[in-house]
Amino acid sequence: MNLTLLLLFPLFTAFAILFAKGLKQVRVIALIGSIFQLLLAGKLLMAYYQIKAQGNQSQMVFEYIQNWYAPLHLQYHIGVDGISIAMILLTAFVVVAGILVSWKTEQLSKEFFFLLILLSLGAYGFFISLDLFTLFFFLEVAVIPKFLLIGIWGSGKKDNSAMKLALMLMGGSALILVGILGIYFNTHTEAGIHTFDLLLIAKMNIALPIQKIFFPFAFIGFGVFTAIFPFHTWVPDGHASAPTAASMFLAGISMKLGGYGCLRVATFLMPDAAHAYSWIIILLATIAIIYGAFATMMQTDLKYINAYSSISHCGFVLLGIGMLTKTSIMGAVMQMVSHGLMTALFFAAIGMIYSRTHTRMVAQLGGLLKAMPFISSVFVIAGLCSLGLPGFSGFAAEMTVFMGSWQNPDKWFRLATILACASIVVTAVYILRAAGQTIMGPMVNKEHELLTDASWNEKFAAILLIVGIVVVGIAPFWLIDLIQPGTEIIMSKLGAVALVK
Repeated sequence: MNLTLLLLFPLFTAFAILFAKGLKQVRVIALIGSIFQLLLAGKLLMAYYQIKAQGNQSQMVFEYIQNWYAPLHLQYHIGVDGISIAMILLTAFVVVAGILVSWKTEQLSKEFFFLLILLSLGAYGFFISLDLFTLFFFLEVAVIPKFLLIGIWGSGKKDNSAMKLALMLMGGSALILVGILGIYFNTHTEAGIHTFDLLLIAKMNIALPIQKIFFPFAFIGFGVFTAIFPFHTWVPDGHASAPTAASMFLAGISMKLGGYGCLRVATFLMPDAAHAYSWIIILLATIAIIYGAFATMMQTDLKYINAYSSISHCGFVLLGIGMLTKTSIMGAVMQMVSHGLMTALFFAAIGMIYSRTHTRMVAQLGGLLKAMPFISSVFVIAGLCSLGLPGFSGFAAEMTVFMGSWQNPDKWFRLATILACASIVVTAVYILRAAGQTIMGPMVNKEHELLTDASWNEKFAAILLIVGIVVVGIAPFWLIDLIQPGTEIIMSKLGAVALVK
């Protein structure tokens, strides 16, 4: 399996869009390109199962190495494990759904779809990179399109929101760069050569004082992308001002880059510091979970409700990583997948409602089930997944995080677990209240009786995401089996530290 195809497909699609003539060609090329990405991700999953069934116990499979710049030992080193594949599958699902939801975009449509595809290119490159410099490169590829998508096609205070998002994420990138360079200059091979190679660095023992210096840079830098408290302030405004597909990408994919980086780079490469700083991570994650839940209760705009709830839900990812148990880390990865699908579906439903009613204010909506039964059902399904209803991915992921967190015997960590569990009650309140006031009851605005329900493209987008949510919710064992080998390797590093202590 050639992983470079994951980069070539989006790249060719993006350039084909630039040379397309007319809106129809742009749409068709973008959709076909995104579908090929999904098929390729599915093929990658099957190839991974096949190679593992043959007894391949390699940490990473389908590896490829090519020198980029020999003097600094920069390499195009790619490869995947189960955790990477889970993130690639998530990306592919959200990309197809985002293209379908944006089907009727007419303003600068060529540029719009080009930037969406470019976002997917950055995400795929990030998830397959095994060289820290290459990983950082693709992370930056995924930042600039967000600024343009919000600044050009956004709504409300889009200029301020776009600038705030760009500055916050670039600030996070600067911290990540310091962390990566710190790792680079404090590790070397037996020949005395510095390296960015993630797998080689993982075999080295970085001195604890060095880890304590550079772990915060790497973890907080990636944490900015996943809305770590108190560097979460870009999320509400960024999501609220972004066009629907961009909101889906931001919450569904981009925020997962941060969680993946916290796990794959900071925690895996600097396990001593991960143990030393775990209490800080858990404290910040718990604050994010509780603060995000209560802040969501105060919102009256549907997009702000989903944006603030994303802060809370991404707190579960950081909580799972900070607990440093096998089950909690597996739960963190599952939560990334679940939240990516769920929040993309939520933003899609909100976008469908806004495009018809021209408002996102809960007080101005009501009784939409009568006029838009399909869209209303999608909204409710996304909400039920968010509050952790059994049968949906949210329940499987959050329960795994809670169970893994409780396995950590520290009494203060268990208190944090209890507080995180209690946030589910608050989540149920704001989700049920939003759904009840928006979807149920009498129709507030009589003009809404003439509204049309979802179009074919919107139905396909919603069904695709719902299928992912239900499959993970009803049969989570396949996802657990997929990510378990990668989790065990990370735990071997963390466990070795614990044994030494």
